Amino acid sequence: MKIAFLSAFYPFRGGIAQFNANLYKELQKQHEVTPFTFKRQYPGFLFPGKTQYITADDSAIPIDSIPVLDTANPFSYRTSARQIEKTQPDVLVLRYWMTYFAPSLGAVAGYFTKRGYRVISILDNVTPHERHFFDKPLTTWFLKRNSGFLVMSKSVRDDLLSLHPDARYILQAHPLYNHFGEKIDKRLAVEQLELHPEKKTLLFFGLIRDYKGLDLLIDAMSLLDDSCQLVIAGECYGDFGKYRRAIDNSPARTRIKVLNRYIADDEVPRLFSAADLLVTPYRSATQSGVIPIAYHFELPVLATDVGGLKESIERAGTGLVCQPTVESLAEGIQEFFRSNKESFIANICKEKQALSWETFAGALTRFIEAL
Repeated sequence: MKIAFLSAFYPFRGGIAQFNANLYKELQKQHEVTPFTFKRQYPGFLFPGKTQYITADDSAIPIDSIPVLDTANPFSYRTSARQIEKTQPDVLVLRYWMTYFAPSLGAVAGYFTKRGYRVISILDNVTPHERHFFDKPLTTWFLKRNSGFLVMSKSVRDDLLSLHPDARYILQAHPLYNHFGEKIDKRLAVEQLELHPEKKTLLFFGLIRDYKGLDLLIDAMSLLDDSCQLVIAGECYGDFGKYRRAIDNSPARTRIKVLNRYIADDEVPRLFSAADLLVTPYRSATQSGVIPIAYHFELPVLATDVGGLKESIERAGTGLVCQPTVESLAEGIQEFFRSNKESFIANICKEKQALSWETFAGALTRFIEAL
């Protein structure tokens, strides 16, 4: 099968690009895949982080993709589609995760569907975490220009069907991120992070945004005894000041370590190896790209009961689920450390076998063939 794959690839950084690189590598084992990427992913004023691009500190997977689409320039939409069409693909695969991409990706998708091509979009989100009045009409417009969809949680499936009831789709769980290297010795990781070697270590990892509920976890630390310490590792998209004030005012402030910056790939093994528990205190979510990283490092998870997080944790027995409140987070953390950690790890090992890129790519290609 000839597959054209348009999304974020190297030299763009972040979880979307990492996911796409892993999927591309698996698909190309059986198919002819041409990766296309953005000439411009976001205008600078819309991007809240420091850089959209790989730096010298990142150990990213270099994919030789073809830059075609300038999302901020409508004149590039049709020319991009024509350039992709020159590869004569059997199918166009897209990745959709926020409303901003609806006009550009929708235009490209519409070009292909009108000419009889199959267009499949992998949907991270349908309803965005931070909502605007234009989300529903733009996303609906985009969805109706596709032939089918792959969703990675039931909550995204439900959002898809609420806007496009006749959509053809498959549900396939998010695969494991396995490109970060292997777990290292816990004592060495704790020492390198300059953490207390005798305390139980909680980890909050990833981009810091309001909907991710970091403030809840900071406040929950005040309800935990001196045996727990928290590492916050990730770049803040917005004002970190409110989190800093909450930490400074917390009785647990000396037990909270902050790495408020983009975390390079080679730092990831240290963070996940030092931790006893990953905490995702999200107020809203669809699925989480952080949880598959935790599974790779065989780290149990405490997740809040929002979006698709519960289904991925409880079904597999890989952690615990609580409510997105300060008290429930504290109780969940305490319950975890009263539980048998080894049973969670054993279940994670079983789950790792099911969440391979081979399984994911196989499900996607069978769906394409069925269409």
